[in-house]
Amino acid sequence: MATGTLVEVVMPQMGVSVSEGTVTKWLKQAGEAITRDEPLLEISTDKVDTEVPSPGEGVLAQILVAEGETVEVGTVLAVIAPVGAEVAAPAAPTTPAEPEPIAAAPEPPPAPAPAPQPAPAVAASGNGKAFVSPVVARIAAEHGIDPAHVPGTGRGGRVTKKDILAFVEAGASTKAMAAPAAPVDVAPTSAQVPAAPVQAGEAGAGEALEPITAMRRGVMEHMRRSLDTSAHVMTVFEVDLTRVVDIRARLKPEYERAYGVNLTYLAFIARATVEAIKNWPWVNGEIRGDKIVTKQFVNLGIAVALEGGKGLIVPVLKNAETLNLLGIAKGIADLATRARTKKLTPDDVQGGSFTITNPGGWGAIMGTPVINQPQVAILDVEALVKRPVVVTDEHGRDSIAIRSMMNLCLSYDHRLVDGAYAAQFMKELRESLETWDETRY
Repeated sequence: MATGTLVEVVMPQMGVSVSEGTVTKWLKQAGEAITRDEPLLEISTDKVDTEVPSPGEGVLAQILVAEGETVEVGTVLAVIAPVGAEVAAPAAPTTPAEPEPIAAAPEPPPAPAPAPQPAPAVAASGNGKAFVSPVVARIAAEHGIDPAHVPGTGRGGRVTKKDILAFVEAGASTKAMAAPAAPVDVAPTSAQVPAAPVQAGEAGAGEALEPITAMRRGVMEHMRRSLDTSAHVMTVFEVDLTRVVDIRARLKPEYERAYGVNLTYLAFIARATVEAIKNWPWVNGEIRGDKIVTKQFVNLGIAVALEGGKGLIVPVLKNAETLNLLGIAKGIADLATRARTKKLTPDDVQGGSFTITNPGGWGAIMGTPVINQPQVAILDVEALVKRPVVVTDEHGRDSIAIRSMMNLCLSYDHRLVDGAYAAQFMKELRESLETWDETRY
C-alpha cells in the first residue's frame, strides 16, 4: 500500500480463515536496498510458511514488527522509501508503533480478597475484546473459555489466537477464573512444604525453551481436533513391489534425462491409489453435517516434513485423476520443493480430498497416521525392504524367493468407511502395484 512516495508493507491475508501471522525472519535489514517482488521477509501462519515479496522498490526505511511477533492481517510491518529520499532514522525492530497500554493501566480498586493473578479489566467497553476472530471464538468454545477472561495482547487489548492458545496451555478455564475459595489458615509443617515446582513456561535444570511457531500450533490444534472428530481405524496390507522396482529401474534414467524428474516409488503408489479410488469413492469422500459427500475429483495431499522437524505441511496435487505417472511424479516433486523453500501459497494447501504420507523414506515399517480433516482416510507408505517370502508359480508350486516388500497402512474414519470397504480398496491398490501395467498408468 502506497502513502505518498512511501510504500507500506502489510501483513497479507493468507487464506479466508487466517486472521493473523507471525514474522519469522526479515530477509532485508533497515537501510538496505530492495527491488519490487524481491523476497523481503518470511511469515508463518497456522496454514503455511511463506516468503512475502516486496510490494515496491527502494530502501527498507523502517521495520515496525520484530521477528517472532504475531500481528493481525493488515498490520503495517515495514516502510519502503524511494532511493535517496529523506527519511527519519529507522527505528529498531520492536513492537508496532501503537504501544500496548496494559502495563500502564491504572491499578484496580481494592478487592475483599486477593485475586489469583492480575488481569486487565474484562467488563469495560472499548477495550478491544468485544470482538474476537472466528478462530479465537472456536478455540474458546472448544475449551469452555470465556474470551473476556483472557488477557489480550492485540491492539487495544484484543484477544489474539496466540493469547487464547497460551491460556489453554496454561491449564486455565472459566472455572479457574471464578472467585477462589477462602484460604484455609493452616500453617504447613516442614514435611508438608514441597520443593518449589517448575512454573509453566519456565525451564528446569538441563532444559531449554523455544517458542511454539504458528505452524506448530496449527498442527497441534488440527491433530487434536481430528482425534476428537473421527473414529480412527487402521488396516495394513503387505505389498510385493518387485515388479514396480524393476520398471522404475528402467524408467528412472529416461525420466531424469528427458524430463528432469526423479521418479520415486511414491509416484507409482500415488498413481495406483488414484485409480483405485475410482471404484471406492468413499475413501475420497467427506462427512458434511448429515450428508455424505462423494467427489468426482481426487485432490491428492502429499504430507511434507520440513527440515529439522520444524513443521508438517500437506500441499495438494489438484485433479490428480487427470495425470499419468509422469504428471504425478512432476507434481509431487514440485510441491515438495516449494514446501521446503517456502514458496507455497494458501491455495496450495487447501481443498485436499485424500492424503498420502511417506515416512518409509526414513526406514519406518509401520505407522498409524492421523486423518487430515475433513477427509476420511490417509495412506501411510512405509519402507521398501528386501526379504525372503513364499511365492507360488503358475503350477501351484511354492518356493522361497527374495522380494521387495512394503507395508501400506490405511487410517480411515469408521463413521463412513467400514472395514470391508477399506480392505477391498486396499486389495485393489495392492493388485494394481503387484501387476503394474505400463500401458494403463
